[in-house]
Amino acid sequence: MKIIRNNLLPGKNYAAINLFGVLFCHHDTVISPVLVNHERIHTRQMIEMGFIFFYLWYLAEWFVRMFMKGSAYYNISFEREAYLHDDELDYLKHRRLYAWWPLMKRKKLERAKEMKRKKHNR
Repeated sequence: MKIIRNNLLPGKNYAAINLFGVLFCHHDTVISPVLVNHERIHTRQMIEMGFIFFYLWYLAEWFVRMFMKGSAYYNISFEREAYLHDDELDYLKHRRLYAWWPLMKRKKLERAKEMKRKKHNR
């Protein structure tokens, strides 16, 4: 993954932003394996959907979730998948196509979070 450090992208409240598979971050951002994996998950989502359709879907889902309970950003299905699996550095080796789709429903998300907690408590 190509990484570009700069002063413009991303916004102040974000560590990094992935645009078309290129990671933009501030000069002082710590680039951890978890952060890179999180963004690689997004790149895989972009590739499987097509870049333009990914961004259209992302914006549409963000807009819809603005009127729902909780943070719109954290409830976007793409972000749900990336945050659930960003600490699994081999996740992309066994990830299924459209793995974000079931996470659009809150019940599926809660079940996935519970499975992650159990896995980390072993």
